[in-house]
Amino acid sequence: MSPRKIALLAFAVVVLVLPLVLPVYGLTLMNFIGLAAIVVAGLVLLTGIGGLTSFGQASFVGVGAYTTAWFTTAMGLSPVLALPLALFAGALFALVIGAVTLRLSGHYLPLSTIAWSLSLYFLIGNVAALGGHDGIPGVPPISLFGWVLAGPVYTWLIVAAVALSLLTVANVLTSRDGRAVRCLRGRRVMLEAFGVDTARLRLAIFIHAAILAALSGWLYAHLIQFVNATPFGLNASIEYLFMTVIGGSAHIVGAVIGAGVMTLLRDGLQRLAPGLVGSGGATEIVMLGLVMVVLLQTAPRGIMPWLLRLLPARGRPLMELDRARRIPPFDGRPKPERGSEILVVEGATKRFGGLTAVNNVSFDLKAGEILGVIGPNGAGKSTLFNLLTGISPATAGEIRYRGERIERMASRRIARLGVARTFQHVLLRSDMSALENVAVGAHLRSHRGYLSALLRLDRREEEKLLAEAMRQLERVGLAHLAHAPAGSLALGQQRILEIARALAADPALLLLDEPAAGLRFKEKQELAELLSKLREEGVAVLIVEHDMNFVMNLVDRLVVISFGQKISEGVPSQVQNDVAVQEAYLGVAA
Repeated sequence: MSPRKIALLAFAVVVLVLPLVLPVYGLTLMNFIGLAAIVVAGLVLLTGIGGLTSFGQASFVGVGAYTTAWFTTAMGLSPVLALPLALFAGALFALVIGAVTLRLSGHYLPLSTIAWSLSLYFLIGNVAALGGHDGIPGVPPISLFGWVLAGPVYTWLIVAAVALSLLTVANVLTSRDGRAVRCLRGRRVMLEAFGVDTARLRLAIFIHAAILAALSGWLYAHLIQFVNATPFGLNASIEYLFMTVIGGSAHIVGAVIGAGVMTLLRDGLQRLAPGLVGSGGATEIVMLGLVMVVLLQTAPRGIMPWLLRLLPARGRPLMELDRARRIPPFDGRPKPERGSEILVVEGATKRFGGLTAVNNVSFDLKAGEILGVIGPNGAGKSTLFNLLTGISPATAGEIRYRGERIERMASRRIARLGVARTFQHVLLRSDMSALENVAVGAHLRSHRGYLSALLRLDRREEEKLLAEAMRQLERVGLAHLAHAPAGSLALGQQRILEIARALAADPALLLLDEPAAGLRFKEKQELAELLSKLREEGVAVLIVEHDMNFVMNLVDRLVVISFGQKISEGVPSQVQNDVAVQEAYLGVAA
């Protein structure tokens, strides 16, 4: 057994034994740590990993608590039967709120969560049916077959809920949707280019986090047996965010550590403050703030990363090459007949205000052909790529892929048709392994959704995705670096890694934006061999490149763009001798 598993098992044993030996006050603290850890587990997924900062999680705790309190007191429903209603209420509120607020980005998103958090807080306090600011008293305890759950038994129930919450988050993060979630922060353009519906994914993790918060609210209501709006305000949401950061915002187990440290610190300072200054009040808040500053200065990434350095690295890799070779691959995409027309661009134009970046460009591309697009810096080549892949809609003109117009089609829909690309500036998730980055490219080859990942029903397809990623890494000569962080690779290797990611999508049309930049001579030769093989397989390749020797010896035809306009088209020898091309590159005098 690995040291990590031994440490986790020891921690689990301690947590299970503690309720039997702790005094009543210690048991209460442990309960509140567990309730907070459930909420923070959702925030690790939503904020720490997904990059969506929410100041409203306490509101979802309140939704779960008030739902179960009302149904059990006003309707006489059993707490056990009220649980699915509380979770559904949390999910419904998240769906309605998320559908509106998740359209926002940057600082507008957290500001909007503050707004609806305050709104819900004051709304609940003014609804007479919910007891107003006095709340709902007399919430019944949880009982099973007449046996009331209390004392250590209730603590074990909370521990089980914490374990279940962490497990659901872990299941999601080890799936294809989980890899996409990890790329949401700063890599949404890349995800859309590989068919990921990022809006749906953001909403899914928002609802997931809200359901966990509602679960905490259900447990809280039946533990305290009284509910009012005070514990579910903005201050509580800020505390949950502090717990997330302190524990380690990108680490699942950090949810428990952060909740424990914050709860114990607050309790300790409440006892310590009167002895130091003679009174409590705001003193404990000031002292807590100072301690938080010290903690964040000492461990800016949280406590969990610091603890992980004390343990050996993970043992078994996600996928090994020998195992990948034994796993049956996905069915390949039917390729168009070699020589058939796959891409037609007619009068493509893109204007940004008064600037025309691409002006009336036309060309075509056939299956099994490599077409090069060249031109001076700022000629509009990358903008043209963005038009072809849906990142930017065309202002005018037509772009047809296999007969279907795509000039205004969403990027993820174009990816589903069989178009994959690399980027001028490498877009990889540096803290993910090379294998996981490539597996993102194969996202559309599996059809298992978020719920399947949550319930761990996607394991067979997940294994096939990782095997496909490993095969593509072997294809481009990077299998030996499969488990290295992508950020640790040299620039040339990162560009090859991007090509492997694009190939994992099994494209019929491959668009490469300056793939040879940063590559050494031998690596360029190997890349040329790979692209030649793809040509023989019937894949159409459109390549933007500045290395003229590389392009001239590889492509079948060239299109030359200057100041957004096409100035030449033909075979390499013909383009080389074109006077307009020579003037564009060397100047009129030359």
